Amino acid sequence: MNIEEEIFKKRTILFDTLIPYGFIKKNNTYQISKNILNDSFRIDVKITSDGKVKGQIFDLSFNEEYFNYRIKSQVGEFVGQVRQEFIDFLNNIKDKCTTGNDFVSPQTNRLVKLISEEFKDQPEFPWKNDDSGIFRNPLTKKWYALIMRVDRSRFSNDTGEVEILNIKLDENEIQELLTQPGYYKAYHMNKTKWITITLDDTLSDEVIMNHIKESYTYSNKK
Repeated sequence: MNIEEEIFKKRTILFDTLIPYGFIKKNNTYQISKNILNDSFRIDVKITSDGKVKGQIFDLSFNEEYFNYRIKSQVGEFVGQVRQEFIDFLNNIKDKCTTGNDFVSPQTNRLVKLISEEFKDQPEFPWKNDDSGIFRNPLTKKWYALIMRVDRSRFSNDTGEVEILNIKLDENEIQELLTQPGYYKAYHMNKTKWITITLDDTLSDEVIMNHIKESYTYSNKK
């Protein structure tokens, strides 16, 4: 993850706060600039209509983009100062113009809301790594859903981080679903009774929620 992705990874942009904060809207993109270090550098931040944040730093002495702050091996005092100014500005935008989420993926957060509405349950985070959350039946204490953030290479031939959902379904249904996009053999769970679904909008919220409801029925059994 780059600096912007790390800072905003579990945040949702509150677009109605951007203009009061100081952003200017141009062609469905919100933009703001700030001079730093005695006006020798300028930070530009853009937020797109889908909530993606991108920042740049320009060296005003040479009128060109400055990149060293993104190179982790660059640890000198000056580059560290530039990097910290950038991080502080982004964190201030995060604090004033976003709201927090339990997870990274927009689809994951939509499903968490649907689960709360349907079962009145909230995710539990039993491990120190708060990227993984479970939903359990309050009566039987059995899990009916597990959400994790992992690299796709753990369960497929692709790469790149993604949030996944593990749920319990009928064994015959699992075999049929595994022939369709978005479904994979259960990662880190019993592969006969559980299945993994990628939460990247390959499948609709409605389809996934129907699977979650089925998984919930299995958690009712003691």
